[in-house]
Amino acid sequence: MVINPISNFQRQTSNFPASPAGSQPPTATKIAVKQLNLWFGKVLALKNLNLEILRNEILGVIGPASSGKTSFLRQLNRLNELEAGFRMNGEVTLDGTHIRQVKVEALRKRVGMIFALPQVLPISIYDNVAYGPRMHGVKSKSEIDGIVEDSLKASFIWDEVKDRLKELATKLSGGQQQRLCISRTLAVKPEVMLFDEPCSGLDPISTAKVEESMLKLKEKYTIVLVTNNTKQAARVSDRTAFFLMGELIEIDKTHKVFTAPKDKRTEAYIQGKFG
Repeated sequence: MVINPISNFQRQTSNFPASPAGSQPPTATKIAVKQLNLWFGKVLALKNLNLEILRNEILGVIGPASSGKTSFLRQLNRLNELEAGFRMNGEVTLDGTHIRQVKVEALRKRVGMIFALPQVLPISIYDNVAYGPRMHGVKSKSEIDGIVEDSLKASFIWDEVKDRLKELATKLSGGQQQRLCISRTLAVKPEVMLFDEPCSGLDPISTAKVEESMLKLKEKYTIVLVTNNTKQAARVSDRTAFFLMGELIEIDKTHKVFTAPKDKRTEAYIQGKFG
């Protein structure tokens, strides 16, 4: 069955305010990937990848296991460099600057990442969100208080935790922990947010809240979402890229990919014939 995300997507986004005046046009390129090849040892994980990620869009990335989705995502903030045997050629640019010319710490502040399993710190809810700003030199308690509140509100968890900020974050449910991780990332004011299967372990209600958060966040941030859930990509993505065996098969507006894909392999994957 082919999924038609259009009516649901329009319904969810129709009430969102426009981007702030003076912001970059939504069609401007935020990240450009050119002739990117990634190896882990002798394994070629990505082959000749070329694509652009636009400002204030949600780019969904779908494909079966071992198709290169997560390797692509981790390359955008250089996490692959932590792996033994990793090498690459090609380029990834952020606002026109090659990411290898940006210090890793500065890059990962600008390009934050949310992992499949929430990784909260074993400290209070408040201190989880305050950790990043403190590490980056924010000392004013009133300023940190404001950052914590704003970040928790942006990830749709403030009303659930505002009276328990001193409690251990590990006491939160899985869905709440994932939204807290989003808050922690937002607290350092990134420009790009990478989501790697953020709802893989969550129930439908928690998943809906994370998706609602993403749809709202794209007003200010560029988002890349790797997901094995094609219905999720259909619900929230502006454009969708289909990866297979380390190659980009096609990328287009989401409604086109899901209703009239150009490649038969894309259609077969969406229809659940493999993967």
